[in-house]
Amino acid sequence: MHPKINLLITLREFVRISGRKYAMDTILSELSPMATSSEEKVLELGPSSASTSPPSERGERQPARRGKESVSMGALKEDVAKASSKIVNPPPVPQYTFEDGLRRVPPYQFSYNTYCKERWRGKSVLEVFLTEFRDRPVEYYKSAIEKGSIKILRRDKTAIRPGVKGRRNNGAAQLAPMQTLVASLDSKLENGDMLVHTLHRHEPPVAAKAIETVFEDDRLIVINKPAGVPVHPAGRYNFNTVIEVMKHDRDGHAPLPCNRLDRLTSGLMFMAKTPEAANDFMGQLQTRTIRKQYVARVKGEFPSEEITCDQPILSVAPKLGLNRVRASGKTAKTMFRRLKYNPGKNYSIVECHPFTGRTHQIRVHLQFLGHPITNDPIYCNRNVWGPALGKGGEGDDEDIIERLNRVGREEEIRYDEIIEDYEGRKAEKLSGKRCEVCDTPLFSDPGRHELGIYLHAKRYECEDGQWGYETELPEWATED
Repeated sequence: MHPKINLLITLREFVRISGRKYAMDTILSELSPMATSSEEKVLELGPSSASTSPPSERGERQPARRGKESVSMGALKEDVAKASSKIVNPPPVPQYTFEDGLRRVPPYQFSYNTYCKERWRGKSVLEVFLTEFRDRPVEYYKSAIEKGSIKILRRDKTAIRPGVKGRRNNGAAQLAPMQTLVASLDSKLENGDMLVHTLHRHEPPVAAKAIETVFEDDRLIVINKPAGVPVHPAGRYNFNTVIEVMKHDRDGHAPLPCNRLDRLTSGLMFMAKTPEAANDFMGQLQTRTIRKQYVARVKGEFPSEEITCDQPILSVAPKLGLNRVRASGKTAKTMFRRLKYNPGKNYSIVECHPFTGRTHQIRVHLQFLGHPITNDPIYCNRNVWGPALGKGGEGDDEDIIERLNRVGREEEIRYDEIIEDYEGRKAEKLSGKRCEVCDTPLFSDPGRHELGIYLHAKRYECEDGQWGYETELPEWATED
Protein backbone atom coordinates (compact mmCIF):
# COMPACT_ATOMS: atom_id res chain seq x y z
CA MET A 1 0.00 0.00 0.00
CA HIS A 2 1.29 3.45 -0.89
CA PRO A 3 2.45 5.53 2.12
CA LYS A 4 0.01 8.32 1.19
CA ILE A 5 -2.86 5.87 1.37
CA ASN A 6 -1.57 4.71 4.74
CA LEU A 7 -1.55 8.30 5.95
CA LEU A 8 -5.10 8.85 4.72
CA ILE A 9 -6.28 5.75 6.56
CA THR A 10 -4.47 6.89 9.69
CA LEU A 11 -5.97 10.38 9.50
CA ARG A 12 -9.42 8.89 9.09
CA GLU A 13 -8.89 6.77 12.23
CA PHE A 14 -7.51 9.82 14.08
CA VAL A 15 -10.70 11.78 13.39
CA ARG A 16 -12.86 8.85 14.51
CA ILE A 17 -11.16 8.20 17.83
CA SER A 18 -10.65 11.86 18.74
CA GLY A 19 -14.29 12.11 19.69
CA ARG A 20 -15.86 13.56 16.56
CA LYS A 21 -19.18 12.17 15.46
CA TYR A 22 -18.75 11.78 11.75
CA ALA A 23 -16.54 9.47 9.71
CA MET A 24 -13.79 11.22 7.82
CA ASP A 25 -14.83 9.59 4.56
CA THR A 26 -18.12 11.50 4.85
CA ILE A 27 -16.20 14.75 4.88
CA LEU A 28 -13.59 13.86 2.27
CA SER A 29 -15.77 12.22 -0.33
CA GLU A 30 -16.96 14.73 -2.91
CA LEU A 31 -18.88 11.94 -4.57
CA SER A 32 -21.00 11.08 -1.55
CA PRO A 33 -24.50 12.59 -1.59
CA MET A 34 -25.26 11.26 1.87
CA ALA A 35 -24.82 14.35 4.00
CA THR A 36 -27.78 15.80 5.86
CA SER A 37 -29.28 19.18 6.69
CA SER A 38 -31.20 20.78 9.50
CA GLU A 39 -34.34 21.04 7.37
CA GLU A 40 -35.30 17.52 8.35
CA LYS A 41 -38.59 15.81 7.59
CA VAL A 42 -39.98 12.64 9.17
CA LEU A 43 -41.99 10.45 6.81
CA GLU A 44 -43.40 6.95 6.71
CA LEU A 45 -41.48 5.09 4.02
CA GLY A 46 -43.32 2.36 2.18
CA PRO A 47 -42.58 0.55 -1.06
CA SER A 48 -43.96 3.40 -3.15
CA SER A 49 -41.58 5.90 -1.55
CA ALA A 50 -38.40 4.24 -2.77
CA SER A 51 -37.00 4.05 -6.22
CA THR A 52 -36.52 0.60 -7.69
CA SER A 53 -34.37 1.84 -10.55
CA PRO A 54 -31.42 -0.47 -11.11
CA PRO A 55 -27.94 0.87 -10.39
CA SER A 56 -25.50 1.60 -13.17
CA GLU A 57 -24.56 -1.63 -14.89
CA ARG A 58 -20.89 -0.85 -14.51
CA GLY A 59 -21.28 0.58 -10.99
CA GLU A 60 -19.15 3.61 -11.88
CA ARG A 61 -19.28 6.72 -9.77
CA GLN A 62 -20.10 9.93 -11.60
CA PRO A 63 -17.47 12.66 -11.22
CA ALA A 64 -18.44 15.63 -9.11
CA ARG A 65 -19.37 18.64 -11.21
CA ARG A 66 -17.38 21.80 -10.67
CA GLY A 67 -18.42 25.40 -10.69
CA LYS A 68 -21.62 26.94 -9.39
CA GLU A 69 -23.51 23.66 -9.38
CA SER A 70 -21.01 21.74 -7.27
CA VAL A 71 -21.40 21.33 -3.51
CA SER A 72 -18.75 23.01 -1.39
CA MET A 73 -16.90 20.95 1.20
CA GLY A 74 -17.86 23.40 3.93
CA ALA A 75 -21.54 23.02 3.11
CA LEU A 76 -21.20 19.25 3.12
CA LYS A 77 -19.63 19.18 6.58
CA GLU A 78 -22.17 21.62 7.99
CA ASP A 79 -25.03 19.63 6.48
CA VAL A 80 -23.77 16.38 7.99
CA ALA A 81 -23.39 17.89 11.45
CA LYS A 82 -26.80 19.50 11.63
CA ALA A 83 -28.95 16.55 10.65
CA SER A 84 -26.87 13.74 12.09
CA SER A 85 -26.95 15.34 15.52
CA LYS A 86 -30.73 14.99 15.50
CA ILE A 87 -30.83 11.27 14.79
CA VAL A 88 -27.59 9.83 16.12
CA ASN A 89 -27.35 8.93 19.81
CA PRO A 90 -23.83 9.87 20.92
CA PRO A 91 -22.45 6.99 23.00
CA PRO A 92 -21.95 7.74 26.69
CA VAL A 93 -18.63 7.83 28.49
CA PRO A 94 -17.92 4.16 29.23
CA GLN A 95 -18.48 3.01 32.80
CA TYR A 96 -16.26 -0.04 33.10
CA THR A 97 -16.84 -2.58 35.84
CA PHE A 98 -14.66 -5.56 36.72
CA GLU A 99 -16.04 -8.88 37.91
CA ASP A 100 -14.98 -12.53 37.65
CA GLY A 101 -11.86 -11.57 35.72
CA LEU A 102 -13.89 -9.75 33.05
CA ARG A 103 -14.17 -6.12 31.94
CA ARG A 104 -17.83 -5.21 31.50
CA VAL A 105 -19.80 -2.30 30.01
CA PRO A 106 -23.44 -1.74 31.06
CA PRO A 107 -25.88 -1.76 28.09
CA TYR A 108 -26.53 1.65 26.50
CA GLN A 109 -28.49 3.28 23.67
CA PHE A 110 -26.52 3.45 20.45
CA SER A 111 -27.12 4.22 16.76
CA TYR A 112 -25.33 2.31 14.00
CA ASN A 113 -24.99 4.40 10.84
CA THR A 114 -23.97 2.94 7.50
CA TYR A 115 -24.22 4.21 3.95
CA CYS A 116 -26.01 2.22 1.27
CA LYS A 117 -23.57 0.01 -0.60
CA GLU A 118 -24.02 -0.56 -4.32
CA ARG A 119 -25.09 -4.17 -3.79
CA TRP A 120 -27.89 -3.01 -1.46
CA ARG A 121 -29.62 -0.75 -3.99
CA GLY A 122 -33.17 -1.82 -4.72
CA LYS A 123 -33.21 -4.30 -1.82
CA SER A 124 -35.56 -4.03 1.13
CA VAL A 125 -34.23 -2.90 4.49
CA LEU A 126 -35.17 -6.25 6.01
CA GLU A 127 -33.32 -8.17 3.28
CA VAL A 128 -30.17 -6.10 3.82
CA PHE A 129 -30.16 -6.72 7.57
CA LEU A 130 -30.75 -10.45 7.16
CA THR A 131 -27.91 -10.86 4.63
CA GLU A 132 -25.37 -8.30 5.86
CA PHE A 133 -25.91 -8.19 9.65
CA ARG A 134 -26.63 -11.75 10.65
CA ASP A 135 -25.88 -11.57 14.36
CA ARG A 136 -29.60 -11.24 15.17
CA PRO A 137 -32.62 -13.33 14.13
CA VAL A 138 -35.27 -12.24 11.63
CA GLU A 139 -37.79 -11.71 14.44
CA TYR A 140 -35.59 -9.04 16.00
CA TYR A 141 -35.20 -7.05 12.78
CA LYS A 142 -38.92 -7.26 11.99
CA SER A 143 -39.73 -5.97 15.47
CA ALA A 144 -37.13 -3.17 15.23
CA ILE A 145 -38.57 -2.00 11.91
CA GLU A 146 -42.13 -2.11 13.20
CA LYS A 147 -41.13 -0.13 16.32
CA GLY A 148 -39.45 2.58 14.21
CA SER A 149 -35.94 1.81 15.48
CA ILE A 150 -34.59 1.64 11.92
CA LYS A 151 -34.61 4.81 9.82
CA ILE A 152 -33.25 5.98 6.48
CA LEU A 153 -31.65 9.37 5.83
CA ARG A 154 -32.35 10.30 2.21
CA ARG A 155 -31.71 13.43 0.18
CA ASP A 156 -34.93 15.18 -0.85
CA LYS A 157 -34.43 15.27 -4.62
CA THR A 158 -37.42 17.59 -5.08
CA ALA A 159 -35.89 20.39 -3.02
CA ILE A 160 -32.56 21.26 -4.66
CA ARG A 161 -31.54 24.68 -3.40
CA PRO A 162 -29.78 27.07 -5.82
CA GLY A 163 -26.32 28.34 -5.04
CA VAL A 164 -25.95 31.61 -3.15
CA LYS A 165 -22.76 33.47 -3.93
CA GLY A 166 -20.69 34.48 -1.02
CA ARG A 167 -17.57 33.78 0.98
CA ARG A 168 -19.13 30.89 2.89
CA ASN A 169 -19.93 28.55 0.02
CA ASN A 170 -17.96 30.13 -2.83
CA GLY A 171 -21.05 30.28 -5.00
CA ALA A 172 -21.57 26.52 -4.83
CA ALA A 173 -25.00 24.91 -4.90
CA GLN A 174 -26.35 24.22 -1.44
CA LEU A 175 -27.28 20.66 -0.57
CA ALA A 176 -30.90 19.61 -0.70
CA PRO A 177 -32.42 18.94 2.73
CA MET A 178 -32.26 15.44 4.11
CA GLN A 179 -35.39 13.52 5.04
CA THR A 180 -35.57 11.12 7.95
CA LEU A 181 -37.66 8.20 6.73
CA VAL A 182 -39.13 5.67 9.12
CA ALA A 183 -38.49 2.34 7.42
CA SER A 184 -41.15 -0.28 6.79
CA LEU A 185 -40.71 -3.97 6.04
CA ASP A 186 -40.99 -3.21 2.31
CA SER A 187 -38.77 -0.11 2.19
CA LYS A 188 -36.24 -0.21 -0.65
CA LEU A 189 -32.80 1.39 -0.38
CA GLU A 190 -31.52 3.93 -2.89
CA ASN A 191 -28.08 5.22 -3.80
CA GLY A 192 -27.03 7.82 -1.24
CA ASP A 193 -29.15 6.53 1.64
CA MET A 194 -27.82 6.33 5.17
CA LEU A 195 -29.24 3.45 7.19
CA VAL A 196 -29.63 4.21 10.92
CA HIS A 197 -30.30 1.44 13.44
CA THR A 198 -30.88 2.56 17.04
CA LEU A 199 -30.79 -0.12 19.71
CA HIS A 200 -30.04 -1.03 23.31
CA ARG A 201 -26.45 -2.16 22.84
CA HIS A 202 -25.04 -5.11 24.77
CA GLU A 203 -21.27 -5.53 24.52
CA PRO A 204 -19.64 -8.88 25.29
CA PRO A 205 -17.29 -8.80 28.27
CA VAL A 206 -13.56 -9.14 27.63
CA ALA A 207 -10.63 -10.14 29.80
CA ALA A 208 -10.03 -7.68 32.62
CA LYS A 209 -6.27 -7.89 32.15
CA ALA A 210 -4.71 -4.44 31.90
CA ILE A 211 -3.17 -3.22 28.65
CA GLU A 212 0.50 -3.30 29.61
CA THR A 213 2.81 -0.54 28.33
CA VAL A 214 6.10 -2.04 27.14
CA PHE A 215 7.64 1.24 25.95
CA GLU A 216 6.55 4.86 25.48
CA ASP A 217 8.09 8.07 24.18
CA ASP A 218 6.73 11.27 22.60
CA ARG A 219 5.86 9.48 19.33
CA LEU A 220 5.06 5.86 20.09
CA ILE A 221 3.47 3.57 22.67
CA VAL A 222 4.29 -0.15 22.55
CA ILE A 223 1.69 -2.28 24.32
CA ASN A 224 1.08 -5.93 25.17
CA LYS A 225 -2.49 -6.51 23.95
CA PRO A 226 -4.53 -9.02 25.97
CA ALA A 227 -6.08 -11.90 24.04
CA GLY A 228 -9.76 -11.57 23.18
CA VAL A 229 -9.81 -7.76 23.08
CA PRO A 230 -10.41 -6.32 19.59
CA VAL A 231 -8.35 -3.34 18.49
CA HIS A 232 -11.02 -1.25 16.72
CA PRO A 233 -14.74 -0.87 17.48
CA ALA A 234 -16.58 -3.30 15.20
CA GLY A 235 -19.49 -5.71 15.34
CA ARG A 236 -20.63 -6.29 18.92
CA TYR A 237 -17.59 -4.49 20.39
CA ASN A 238 -17.29 -0.75 20.95
CA PHE A 239 -15.99 0.34 24.36
CA ASN A 240 -14.41 -3.06 25.07
CA THR A 241 -11.67 -2.42 22.50
CA VAL A 242 -8.02 -1.45 22.75
CA ILE A 243 -8.61 2.00 21.27
CA GLU A 244 -11.52 2.88 23.55
CA VAL A 245 -9.90 1.48 26.71
CA MET A 246 -6.73 3.48 26.04
CA LYS A 247 -8.81 6.56 25.25
CA HIS A 248 -10.59 6.14 28.60
CA ASP A 249 -7.37 5.56 30.52
CA ARG A 250 -5.56 8.49 28.86
CA ASP A 251 -8.15 11.22 29.43
CA GLY A 252 -9.63 11.11 25.96
CA HIS A 253 -6.46 10.69 23.91
CA ALA A 254 -6.42 7.47 21.90
CA PRO A 255 -3.21 6.62 20.04
CA LEU A 256 -3.35 5.29 16.49
CA PRO A 257 -2.74 1.56 15.85
CA CYS A 258 0.18 0.92 13.49
CA ASN A 259 0.08 -2.87 13.16
CA ARG A 260 -2.77 -5.37 13.11
CA LEU A 261 -3.55 -8.11 15.62
CA ASP A 262 -6.63 -10.32 15.44
CA ARG A 263 -9.04 -10.02 18.35
CA LEU A 264 -8.15 -13.50 19.58
CA THR A 265 -4.37 -12.90 19.41
CA SER A 266 -2.29 -11.37 22.20
CA GLY A 267 1.04 -9.59 22.16
CA LEU A 268 2.94 -6.57 20.86
CA MET A 269 1.10 -3.69 19.26
CA PHE A 270 2.48 -0.32 18.23
CA MET A 271 0.33 2.77 18.86
CA ALA A 272 1.38 6.13 17.45
CA LYS A 273 0.65 9.44 19.13
CA THR A 274 0.50 11.35 15.84
CA PRO A 275 -0.52 10.50 12.25
CA GLU A 276 3.04 11.22 11.12
CA ALA A 277 4.49 8.70 13.56
CA ALA A 278 1.91 6.13 12.47
CA ASN A 279 2.74 6.65 8.80
CA ASP A 280 6.46 6.30 9.50
CA PHE A 281 6.02 2.99 11.31
CA MET A 282 3.59 1.60 8.74
CA GLY A 283 6.08 2.49 6.04
CA GLN A 284 8.61 0.23 7.77
CA LEU A 285 6.04 -2.57 7.80
CA GLN A 286 5.33 -2.08 4.11
CA THR A 287 9.01 -2.19 3.16
CA ARG A 288 9.43 -5.29 5.35
CA THR A 289 12.31 -3.89 7.36
CA ILE A 290 10.79 -5.22 10.59
CA ARG A 291 11.31 -8.77 11.85
CA LYS A 292 8.38 -10.35 13.72
CA GLN A 293 8.36 -13.31 16.07
CA TYR A 294 5.21 -15.06 17.30
CA VAL A 295 4.68 -18.07 19.57
CA ALA A 296 1.86 -20.59 19.08
CA ARG A 297 0.60 -23.73 20.81
CA VAL A 298 -0.35 -26.22 18.11
CA LYS A 299 -1.98 -29.62 17.88
CA GLY A 300 0.26 -32.70 17.71
CA GLU A 301 4.01 -33.20 17.48
CA PHE A 302 5.41 -30.51 15.22
CA PRO A 303 8.52 -31.60 13.25
CA SER A 304 11.80 -30.91 15.01
CA GLU A 305 13.44 -29.36 11.93
CA GLU A 306 12.85 -25.78 10.83
CA ILE A 307 10.02 -25.52 8.29
CA THR A 308 9.17 -22.68 5.89
CA CYS A 309 5.66 -22.50 4.41
CA ASP A 310 5.34 -20.25 1.36
CA GLN A 311 1.83 -21.18 0.24
CA PRO A 312 -0.28 -18.27 -1.10
CA ILE A 313 -3.36 -17.28 0.90
CA LEU A 314 -6.79 -16.31 -0.44
CA SER A 315 -9.77 -14.84 1.41
CA VAL A 316 -12.53 -17.24 0.36
CA ALA A 317 -15.29 -15.88 2.64
CA PRO A 318 -14.53 -12.38 3.99
CA LYS A 319 -17.79 -12.16 5.96
CA LEU A 320 -16.88 -15.31 7.86
CA GLY A 321 -13.23 -14.36 8.27
CA LEU A 322 -12.19 -17.48 6.35
CA ASN A 323 -8.84 -17.62 4.55
CA ARG A 324 -7.28 -20.64 2.84
CA VAL A 325 -4.18 -21.73 0.99
CA ARG A 326 -4.98 -21.31 -2.70
CA ALA A 327 -2.80 -20.95 -5.80
CA SER A 328 -4.74 -17.82 -6.78
CA GLY A 329 -4.08 -16.18 -3.41
CA LYS A 330 -1.54 -13.56 -2.35
CA THR A 331 2.09 -14.40 -1.69
CA ALA A 332 2.68 -15.47 1.91
CA LYS A 333 5.70 -16.87 3.73
CA THR A 334 6.16 -18.07 7.33
CA MET A 335 9.07 -19.87 8.99
CA PHE A 336 8.36 -22.23 11.93
CA ARG A 337 10.64 -23.74 14.58
CA ARG A 338 9.54 -26.09 17.35
CA LEU A 339 10.49 -25.01 20.86
CA LYS A 340 9.11 -27.99 22.79
CA TYR A 341 6.65 -30.88 22.63
CA ASN A 342 4.31 -32.08 25.40
CA PRO A 343 3.58 -35.77 24.74
CA GLY A 344 1.13 -36.05 27.63
CA LYS A 345 -1.25 -33.47 26.14
CA ASN A 346 -0.02 -33.89 22.57
CA TYR A 347 0.75 -30.29 21.76
CA SER A 348 3.82 -28.35 20.60
CA ILE A 349 5.04 -24.83 21.31
CA VAL A 350 6.20 -23.34 18.01
CA GLU A 351 8.09 -20.15 17.18
CA CYS A 352 6.65 -18.41 14.10
CA HIS A 353 8.36 -15.84 11.86
CA PRO A 354 5.98 -14.29 9.28
CA PHE A 355 7.76 -12.56 6.40
CA THR A 356 4.50 -11.23 4.95
CA GLY A 357 1.39 -9.93 6.68
CA ARG A 358 -1.65 -11.69 5.26
CA THR A 359 -4.82 -11.97 7.34
CA HIS A 360 -4.70 -15.10 9.54
CA GLN A 361 -1.39 -16.02 7.86
CA ILE A 362 0.15 -17.95 10.76
CA ARG A 363 -3.13 -19.69 11.57
CA VAL A 364 -3.72 -20.73 7.94
CA HIS A 365 -0.15 -21.96 7.38
CA LEU A 366 -0.19 -24.00 10.59
CA GLN A 367 -3.47 -25.60 9.56
CA PHE A 368 -2.06 -26.38 6.10
CA LEU A 369 0.92 -28.12 7.74
CA GLY A 370 -1.46 -30.28 9.79
CA HIS A 371 -0.79 -28.55 13.13
CA PRO A 372 -3.51 -25.94 13.73
CA ILE A 373 -3.53 -23.84 16.88
CA THR A 374 -5.20 -26.07 19.46
CA ASN A 375 -8.03 -23.73 20.46
CA ASP A 376 -8.52 -21.92 17.13
CA PRO A 377 -12.31 -21.64 16.67
CA ILE A 378 -12.07 -21.49 12.87
CA TYR A 379 -9.05 -23.50 11.73
CA CYS A 380 -9.14 -26.28 14.36
CA ASN A 381 -12.84 -27.13 14.27
CA ARG A 382 -13.68 -30.74 13.37
CA ASN A 383 -17.32 -29.84 12.79
CA VAL A 384 -16.17 -27.66 9.89
CA TRP A 385 -13.05 -29.35 8.53
CA GLY A 386 -13.51 -33.01 9.41
CA PRO A 387 -10.92 -35.35 11.00
CA ALA A 388 -7.97 -34.04 8.93
CA LEU A 389 -8.68 -30.44 10.05
CA GLY A 390 -7.92 -29.02 6.61
CA LYS A 391 -4.37 -30.38 6.37
CA GLY A 392 -2.82 -29.73 2.98
CA GLY A 393 -5.73 -27.50 1.97
CA GLU A 394 -8.17 -30.42 2.04
CA GLY A 395 -11.87 -29.59 1.67
CA ASP A 396 -14.08 -27.86 -0.86
CA ASP A 397 -14.50 -24.12 -0.28
CA GLU A 398 -18.27 -24.15 -0.74
CA ASP A 399 -18.70 -27.05 1.68
CA ILE A 400 -16.51 -25.36 4.30
CA ILE A 401 -18.39 -22.07 3.96
CA GLU A 402 -21.73 -23.85 4.29
CA ARG A 403 -20.58 -25.60 7.47
CA LEU A 404 -19.27 -22.35 8.92
CA ASN A 405 -22.62 -20.71 8.22
CA ARG A 406 -24.36 -23.53 10.05
CA VAL A 407 -22.01 -23.41 13.00
CA GLY A 408 -22.60 -19.78 13.93
CA ARG A 409 -21.54 -16.19 14.25
CA GLU A 410 -18.38 -15.45 12.31
CA GLU A 411 -15.41 -15.87 14.69
CA GLU A 412 -17.74 -16.43 17.67
CA ILE A 413 -18.02 -20.07 16.60
CA ARG A 414 -19.15 -22.63 19.16
CA TYR A 415 -16.12 -24.84 19.36
CA ASP A 416 -17.50 -27.17 22.06
CA GLU A 417 -15.48 -30.14 20.84
CA ILE A 418 -12.18 -28.27 21.04
CA ILE A 419 -12.87 -26.91 24.50
CA GLU A 420 -14.03 -30.29 25.78
CA ASP A 421 -10.82 -31.89 24.50
CA TYR A 422 -8.63 -29.55 26.52
CA GLU A 423 -10.62 -27.81 29.24
CA GLY A 424 -14.00 -29.52 29.56
CA ARG A 425 -15.82 -26.23 29.02
CA LYS A 426 -18.34 -24.92 26.53
CA ALA A 427 -18.08 -21.77 24.48
CA GLU A 428 -20.13 -18.64 25.01
CA LYS A 429 -23.78 -19.56 24.55
CA LEU A 430 -27.26 -18.18 25.03
CA SER A 431 -28.10 -18.07 28.75
CA GLY A 432 -31.86 -18.43 28.28
CA LYS A 433 -32.40 -14.97 29.80
CA ARG A 434 -33.59 -11.85 27.99
CA CYS A 435 -32.91 -8.15 28.52
CA GLU A 436 -35.71 -6.43 30.43
CA VAL A 437 -35.28 -3.26 28.34
CA CYS A 438 -35.02 -4.57 24.77
CA ASP A 439 -35.94 -8.27 25.10
CA THR A 440 -32.65 -9.27 23.46
CA PRO A 441 -31.48 -12.84 24.26
CA LEU A 442 -28.50 -12.65 26.61
CA PHE A 443 -25.29 -14.65 26.34
CA SER A 444 -23.54 -16.27 29.25
CA ASP A 445 -20.06 -15.10 30.20
CA PRO A 446 -17.22 -16.59 28.17
CA GLY A 447 -14.81 -18.90 29.97
CA ARG A 448 -11.14 -18.09 30.42
CA HIS A 449 -10.12 -20.19 27.44
CA GLU A 450 -12.77 -18.70 25.19
CA LEU A 451 -11.30 -15.20 25.31
CA GLY A 452 -8.42 -15.84 22.94
CA ILE A 453 -6.30 -18.36 21.09
CA TYR A 454 -2.82 -19.68 21.73
CA LEU A 455 -1.06 -17.20 19.45
CA HIS A 456 1.11 -14.40 20.83
CA ALA A 457 3.15 -11.66 19.14
CA LYS A 458 6.32 -11.95 21.22
CA ARG A 459 8.97 -9.76 19.56
CA TYR A 460 9.35 -7.02 16.92
CA GLU A 461 12.73 -5.65 15.87
CA CYS A 462 14.16 -3.44 13.15
CA GLU A 463 16.54 -5.13 10.72
CA ASP A 464 19.23 -2.48 11.24
CA GLY A 465 19.21 -3.13 15.00
CA GLN A 466 18.10 0.37 15.99
CA TRP A 467 15.24 -0.91 18.12
CA GLY A 468 13.57 -4.07 19.36
CA TYR A 469 10.72 -4.80 21.77
CA GLU A 470 9.71 -8.04 23.45
CA THR A 471 7.09 -9.37 25.89
CA GLU A 472 7.14 -12.22 28.36
CA LEU A 473 5.77 -15.55 27.17
CA PRO A 474 2.09 -16.16 28.05
CA GLU A 475 1.22 -18.81 30.65
CA TRP A 476 0.03 -21.35 28.07
CA ALA A 477 3.50 -21.35 26.48
CA THR A 478 5.39 -22.07 29.71
CA GLU A 479 3.17 -24.54 31.55
CA ASP A 480 4.19 -28.20 31.62
